[in-house]
Amino acid sequence: MSEKKKQKAIEKIMKEAEFEIKKTKSVIKKKIKKVGEDKIRLLESDIIALETAIANGNPKDTLAKEERLVRARDRVMPFLNKSTVREYTEAILIAVVLALFIRTFVVQAFKIPSGSMENTLLVGDHLLVSKFRYGIKIPVLNKKIVTFAEPQRGDIIVFRYPEDKSKDFIKRVIAVGGDKVEVKNKIVYINEQSTDEHYTVFRASDTSFFGFKKGRNFGPFDVPEGEVFVMGDNRDNSHDSRFWGTVNLNDIKGKAFILYWSWDRGKKRIRFSRIGDLIR
Repeated sequence: MSEKKKQKAIEKIMKEAEFEIKKTKSVIKKKIKKVGEDKIRLLESDIIALETAIANGNPKDTLAKEERLVRARDRVMPFLNKSTVREYTEAILIAVVLALFIRTFVVQAFKIPSGSMENTLLVGDHLLVSKFRYGIKIPVLNKKIVTFAEPQRGDIIVFRYPEDKSKDFIKRVIAVGGDKVEVKNKIVYINEQSTDEHYTVFRASDTSFFGFKKGRNFGPFDVPEGEVFVMGDNRDNSHDSRFWGTVNLNDIKGKAFILYWSWDRGKKRIRFSRIGDLIR
């Protein structure tokens, strides 16, 4: 081995030894109460021995003293020696807990399976729903503990279908508690005032699916407090509050706010122009 390579090897040994000293001192400072002063003194004596070996420039002695310090540290602080399996397990558990927290309290992904919200939302659209927009709920009890806001007319919401709570529906809020809603010849009236709904479409024939064409006239109906009246934007093809009633505020999962993916099943292609669109 040339002198240059030999010198580099010695420098590497010294740097690694200095790193172990810094690591041990750092752990001692943080864990002194957990380890105990008697054991700390043993480690400190090994640190002094290793520092002396480094100062003398003796690589063989430095390696021996470094190994002694590491063994002593591992013996005194076994909690520092996590196995690879344990490290991966902890990382996975943290990731799962974080994902569950985000899904439960922050945001959740949903896919549009039907055309009831066309043309605002298309079959194959994937969207994110803000679960904290209206407040924070206790998941198991489905009870709201903090309220930030109430659903407003025009909000597009995801909720538990009143007739089968295992299913999620997405519709637009048309009226809120205390409102009187009525539909006359396709025009929605809230508290006897006509509304301007630029987002609606009517595509049914007399033999339309579910016979929803009859929903072009409805009411009048008084929305109970603590409930919302919802309809799909594709009015002739939407199974909504006109047919099964209102949605309780506690059954609302959140407000839809952005499209993150869109797949056209018929043409088998991505709708790139829709990705990133805000939902209104």
